[in-house]
Amino acid sequence: MESLDANFPVRHRKLSLETNGNKTEIVLCSYEDHILVIATQIGAMGTILHARKEEGMSVEPTFSVSVIFGKRDEPMLIATARRLIDHISSYVPSKPLVLSLGLKDHSSETLKEIVAAVIENRLW
Repeated sequence: MESLDANFPVRHRKLSLETNGNKTEIVLCSYEDHILVIATQIGAMGTILHARKEEGMSVEPTFSVSVIFGKRDEPMLIATARRLIDHISSYVPSKPLVLSLGLKDHSSETLKEIVAAVIENRLW
């Protein structure tokens, strides 16, 4: 299920899906200067990460991912933010990502499904 509300001042999209037996709610918002993605199975924000593409002289792009709030010892959450900012930066290189993951299940299968849903319903 998806909805897009043209009256809200920020472009956004809401989705619901079943991931690994858990109902997952996803909200995507495209602000002027950031992309916000919230994915929750617990009705709370959970771990909040900030990811951005680093500007530099390197041929290969580099990305910076930091945990703003929440679990700092979850490498799969950092990998998820890294995968999303890699994708986003190929469309809008200057927009950082704020990612909120409030999940019961941190399995790679669940996180891959969330990334796929976000990419499929992207606003960038």
